[in-house]
Amino acid sequence: MSRERLQNLVPLLLVLVAVVGFVLDRTGLLQPIEGLLIRVTLPLQAGISQGAARLGEVAQTARDLRDLRERNQELEAENASLLLENVRLREIEVEAAILRELLNFRQTNPSFEIQGAHVVGRQIAQDPSNLQRYITLDVGREEGLEQNMPVVTARGLVGRVSAVGYGWSRVLLLIDVSSTVNALTQSTRASGLVQGQPDGSLSMRSIPQGDTISVGDTVFTSGLGGNFPRQILIGQITDVERKDYELYQTATVKPTVDFDHLETVLIITDFEPIEQIEPEGEGG
Repeated sequence: MSRERLQNLVPLLLVLVAVVGFVLDRTGLLQPIEGLLIRVTLPLQAGISQGAARLGEVAQTARDLRDLRERNQELEAENASLLLENVRLREIEVEAAILRELLNFRQTNPSFEIQGAHVVGRQIAQDPSNLQRYITLDVGREEGLEQNMPVVTARGLVGRVSAVGYGWSRVLLLIDVSSTVNALTQSTRASGLVQGQPDGSLSMRSIPQGDTISVGDTVFTSGLGGNFPRQILIGQITDVERKDYELYQTATVKPTVDFDHLETVLIITDFEPIEQIEPEGEGG
């Protein structure tokens, strides 16, 4: 049989198979064959169905993971934003508290002309003769600042202006070893001289043996010598050293000002020291 005749017979054979299949199906003769085919292919169909279901689950899991990652990124961004806002609000609250304290100082000392300033720098440097402790402020000569003007916070005495320039000034801190202040105890009115120590503490010396001093007593500026105004808080006595063979007593004073966390200070600009203090080791 030629190839051309075979090609012509293929359509007839297909039609014949279709007719036979239709007749067998209508007469029910294909049911046993169909049942056999179903039993044979059932495990394969079940495997295909399970595989398709697993593929669907994997795809859904992937979509869920993607959605979770996106949501997690959104929550992290929102959390970071809230954290920054909380920090900002907390900083505003702290600054407001500091300003309230400074305002209270101004209200309780209405006789002083006061210039406010922010601490813009801090430096502790080793000097051949002593340890210098000072801060730098963001106000200077153009605001009327001059050397030896007292510097305070709501907690008490900070020190005095030791150098002034345009747009800046330097404050020698109370705890510097070259700083001395005439002082008075609150309860017994014992007088002495408060001086900074190398470790950053304060010592009240030259206290007459006849004066009574005790731990816990509060120390203020006395105004003697005219270098600082009267009744500015300095600190609290934490220890007393008394020796019978010496003319004077000595006390350790804990300053009320936190010199490690100074941010905003006040300069008393209308106080003129009677005796001008020459800054030690200061330029300017």
